[in-house]
Amino acid sequence: MSPMRSIWKGSIAFGLVNVPIKVYAATETHDVSLHQVHDEDKGRIRYKRVCEFGHEVEYADIQRAYDDGEKTVVLTAEDFSQLPEEQSHEVEVLEFVPVEQVDPMMFEKSYYLEPDSRSPKAYVLLRETLAKTDRLAIVQFTLRQKTRLGVLRVHDDVILLQGLLWGDEVRAADFPSLDASTKVSANELKMSSSLVDSMSADFDPDRYTDSYQEELQQLIDAKLASGDDVDTAATFGEREEDGDDGEGGDVIDLMAALRASVDRKRTGGSGSRSRGGSRSARAESTADDAADDASGGKTSAREGAGAARRTSTAKTTGAKKTSGSDTSAAKKTGTTGASSAGTTKKAPAKKAPAKEAPAKKAPAKKRAS
Repeated sequence: MSPMRSIWKGSIAFGLVNVPIKVYAATETHDVSLHQVHDEDKGRIRYKRVCEFGHEVEYADIQRAYDDGEKTVVLTAEDFSQLPEEQSHEVEVLEFVPVEQVDPMMFEKSYYLEPDSRSPKAYVLLRETLAKTDRLAIVQFTLRQKTRLGVLRVHDDVILLQGLLWGDEVRAADFPSLDASTKVSANELKMSSSLVDSMSADFDPDRYTDSYQEELQQLIDAKLASGDDVDTAATFGEREEDGDDGEGGDVIDLMAALRASVDRKRTGGSGSRSRGGSRSARAESTADDAADDASGGKTSAREGAGAARRTSTAKTTGAKKTSGSDTSAAKKTGTTGASSAGTTKKAPAKKAPAKEAPAKKAPAKKRAS
């Protein structure tokens, strides 16, 4: 839980009574903060203010405007200065109404009010009056240059300022499917009421937890413990100091990137950085054994699968090389054998004179004649 800091100081105008107060935000979100990164290089995604004419605009050069569909009216700071400002810092009590007459649907953000004077007597007086009369104080105040409606009520001995929607901001529910033709029987209603009775309890908000955020945090811790992370400074870049080169925006810290590259090279090309490794060691020493076993099992499974794929690839490659070598050798042997066979078969051709021997016996034939 982060420490509370006052948003602004003001006072409650309660008839002729003035109650000095400090205003604090009463609620905060517990969602795990996430941002977007580029899938390829893990660079952080940032949004720039770009006008439709194609150039980036500084925040100080931005004005607000209203578009009615055909024309646009630009409102300057001088225009807004003519409207009610936050500088009044006064919470004006308009009237007191019964608690049940304010629909909870109209409630907005809540603020704690702390007494801001040497004597909190006026504050305590208003608090006790609200508690005794069981009423809400309808108030009007200005916050962040907007006039707002709200109520004052007591919560744990503290006066709570709770914003209200304006009446025209609540939409009417008009659904044709919910007509009067649908009826429920007495037995159905009795059975439903019995179910409600069996599930009835006193409300305790501490009994309920946000399981999604808890599991998300466990997932993040497990990835950190297994070294599945990247160095923030080197990967996301650091914001330039104002006035460095006048360009603004985010740049990659070159030295940090070089150091990270050298560290990765020294560690044998592993994906974890030195800072990620130290975080991993700390996380492994404090993480739950079950979570460590689960994450370790997943990591081992991934490594085993990778080793199996590499072994299979090596065998396939070796087989291809062996097959290729055998084929090449076979071709060479076949060529040599063919050459030898050809030479042997051609041997009779070289003995052509022997086959021509009968022709040399021509004189013998003449003697016979």
